[in-house]
Amino acid sequence: MAARPWVAVVADRIEINGRYEQRVAEQYLEPLWALAGVEPVLLPAREEGASVLGLLERCAGICLTGARSNLHPEHYGANAAVPCAPLDRARDTTALAVALLATTHGLPLLGICRGLQELNVALGGSLHPALQTLPGRLDHRAPEGSTEERYAERHTVQFRPGGLLTRLTGLSGCPVNSLHAQGIERLASGLAIEAEAADGTIEAVRVAAHPFALALQWHLEYEALANPVARAVYTAFGAAMHGERHQAKP
Repeated sequence: MAARPWVAVVADRIEINGRYEQRVAEQYLEPLWALAGVEPVLLPAREEGASVLGLLERCAGICLTGARSNLHPEHYGANAAVPCAPLDRARDTTALAVALLATTHGLPLLGICRGLQELNVALGGSLHPALQTLPGRLDHRAPEGSTEERYAERHTVQFRPGGLLTRLTGLSGCPVNSLHAQGIERLASGLAIEAEAADGTIEAVRVAAHPFALALQWHLEYEALANPVARAVYTAFGAAMHGERHQAKP
């Protein structure tokens, strides 16, 4: 049996009882095993800088997961006094470096929630730290309650006609969950919008001149095996890491 390609999954650096741990929730790993057909390996978050030497030779792709933490405003020129806790500076440093590496070298990349924000900032875009404070915007933050309640479908997104999501799924949009406060304010040069919410929030982007670099604001990893959009995205991500072109739906 041929060895599965490796995909680097950037970890979170979390302080627990005075000690730091590197963590990746298993819900992010299961679709990579089951749908993308690749082997995830943890890339530790380091505030001193990402350990990316040789990454291109060892890994076939990059996955930037969601997280409870937010990007520090200093990375995109916002007012640092605006509430944006919790923070994870080690994750910031590592993820931004890895996102830039992947996009400049054509390495397949999939970003989820925080991962979309990291991709936008790494390429020179900015975020708004609290979308719910903007006139006419929905409150995109997660509701209180059980896991099922937090990840329940909250609103719909519309795919851009002719875009990658439309081609992969054969759909014009889908209902999504919503667990974020930050969101794209200024879109980075080189990114193309793939989906938007009814309030104008950018919900998915791709790197225009790249074989496969896609990021989504919602948590498509949650119950991904039962979700047709998630299945299509993970399958295409896996195909890119296997050096194939995924066949879009007619």
